[in-house]
Amino acid sequence: MKIGILINEGPYTHQATDSAYLFARAAIEKGHEVSRVFFYHDGVNNSTRLTEPPQDDRHIVNRWAKLAQDHNIDLVVCVAAALRRGIKDENLAPGFRISGLGQLIESGIQSDRYVTFGD
Repeated sequence: MKIGILINEGPYTHQATDSAYLFARAAIEKGHEVSRVFFYHDGVNNSTRLTEPPQDDRHIVNRWAKLAQDHNIDLVVCVAAALRRGIKDENLAPGFRISGLGQLIESGIQSDRYVTFGD
């Protein structure tokens, strides 16, 4: 099954990002394909390389980057939401890219299931 994921919440302020990551990892382990993760609204804050959590905390941005690299997942950040929050190409962590809402629509069309995390 091909799965698309939408994340609307930022890291460290809401459970949505952790839940989405664990869901994606579990789906992949069960043999499903996670083709794209689209970061929208405050979810775009999951993409910035400027995130620096304490050493004893999980690094959510790096988790997504590694999962994407290991499983060829397209990590797309909404351009309008990113610019509103001061996130530009030079601030993106490896594996993330900025694009428009067309990528969200395309992912919804091409996926067998589309799962949203956060409000």
